[in-house]
Amino acid sequence: MGLSHPLKLSLSEIEYSEDDEILTINLRLFLTDVNEALVFDPESTELRFCQPDESPIADLMLLDYLNDYFYIEANGNQTPLTIKDKNLKGDGINAALRVTFEHTQTAPLKSLKIKNAVFTDLFYDQTNIIYVHVNGASTSLMLNKKTPIHTLVF
Repeated sequence: MGLSHPLKLSLSEIEYSEDDEILTINLRLFLTDVNEALVFDPESTELRFCQPDESPIADLMLLDYLNDYFYIEANGNQTPLTIKDKNLKGDGINAALRVTFEHTQTAPLKSLKIKNAVFTDLFYDQTNIIYVHVNGASTSLMLNKKTPIHTLVF
């Protein structure tokens, strides 16, 4: 068994402003966890996220995984996950992959259903922290294997 991150944690931020009509989703995931989920080896260099020689299937594999474990429904409609941007911060077991999704949301936000069960298939003690900012008001949620989904009503 290689180096594993002691903290089984992911962070996400969901932001919506009626003025901009854009729903922004930021996910921060430990790279070792991403590699373990996608290619079953935390120290894999197969996908090479955010490197000049990134694998052509890296994004596809990531989206395929995320679509099984993560979704956002705005006003009852599932938001398609389209990667707008991604980058890598930190080194070694502290390296985190940050993925940004953007979705045009013209109708005022009345409800937000969030599922974040990312990595709960791998780690029973995985905690996914989510900060939600809607029109200036903020809420924080903690989702895990037992409670992977939460609905907010505005």
